[in-house]
Amino acid sequence: MKPLIVLALATVSLQAEIVNFDNATAGQLLTGWTGTKTGDGKPMWTVEKDETAPSRPNVLKQSGEADYPVAVKDDTSLKDGFVEVKFKPVAGKEDQAAGIVWRYQDAGNYYIARANALEGNVRIYYFVNGKRTQFKGVKIDVPTGQWQSLRVDFSGDASKVTFNGKQLFDATDSTIKAAGKVGVWTKADSVTLFDDFAYGAK
Repeated sequence: MKPLIVLALATVSLQAEIVNFDNATAGQLLTGWTGTKTGDGKPMWTVEKDETAPSRPNVLKQSGEADYPVAVKDDTSLKDGFVEVKFKPVAGKEDQAAGIVWRYQDAGNYYIARANALEGNVRIYYFVNGKRTQFKGVKIDVPTGQWQSLRVDFSGDASKVTFNGKQLFDATDSTIKAAGKVGVWTKADSVTLFDDFAYGAK
């Protein structure tokens, strides 16, 4: 486990835990995470070596096909805080999506912010009983085959979405109030790589 790093966000100090997947065995699901899905299908969450990784050698890869593949870190429970990840969309004919999850209650109930390379947008949703509802989004270029970053800061009913270091939008929703796990997410046939997953409580 890496030491805690203190990050400053405005006037609030957040302690960040960073997971870079480099202590895991390539070809296996990362210990301490649950790889699952919302809906149907067969997701495939594995740790793989990748020479392009922001922090080499390993990344977390989703290469299966499901409605909404999800991987959550088991020992997390955040109500207010932030979650951030670096991601690279690799392939997908139907979708090339990468997302971050927070206030995850179970596979049918959580918040998700995601970037989609095929659609060229970043959006924020909530899932309730497995049904996805969008409540904000913007059009923006999300290149395939490049490492990028996505972050959400959340407190109460307010969320701030940041993409590649630029704040895109604020959103307000009070559907899911309880603390929950944090994690990553893809959609359909997306093949996506993740690295430097970071989170912290407020």
